[in-house]
Amino acid sequence: MKSDVAEILAAAARGEFPPPDGSTTIVPQPNGRDAGVLSFTAHSVVFLDEDPEWIRAELATASTDPLVASMTPRFHAALMARTGRHVNTVDLMTVADSLPGEPGIELREIEDQGHPRVARALKYRDDVRVWAADGGVLIMGRGVAGRMEVAVEVDEDVRHRGLGRALATAARHLTPDPVVWAQNTPGNARSVRTFQAAGYRPVGAEVLLVAG
Repeated sequence: MKSDVAEILAAAARGEFPPPDGSTTIVPQPNGRDAGVLSFTAHSVVFLDEDPEWIRAELATASTDPLVASMTPRFHAALMARTGRHVNTVDLMTVADSLPGEPGIELREIEDQGHPRVARALKYRDDVRVWAADGGVLIMGRGVAGRMEVAVEVDEDVRHRGLGRALATAARHLTPDPVVWAQNTPGNARSVRTFQAAGYRPVGAEVLLVAG
């Protein structure tokens, strides 16, 4: 059975969003690891195992504009103090449909679970797989509410040659799901452009509350 968060994300991937009425939906965490806030157009979703009345009270004092309250530092600070978790950044959520066939780039899968890139990804994702290309790395795994997520890394000396776009596109061929998700830091414009060039469409923003 899918969690509430998984259902909301699956609907967003189909282009079906919560009503843009300025309200906030509060749902349970899908598991012990994943907690945070999703922000869509004029609607927010808080997935956290905390008292809903407390959450709404903090939202009410976080900003004079209820449309942005869930994405303010004041609200995030309250969540961190309450839960003992921390926030890394506000990310842009993007999603792309899967593509048939094999990737159009040569990849070598890294099987070693002790590899630094694998070990780092396992802190945030399950079922992690990592592939290396000449000058880059493609990381895939199941993140928030079990969604398939991708991240890419490109060596500085081979940038501006289309490798990042090729890796992001390769993930669309490799995903076992109908879609694949990516999280981009908005200030990293190069990353945002890379994923949008690979066919990833923006659907909202998110903040994850990370334990440990």
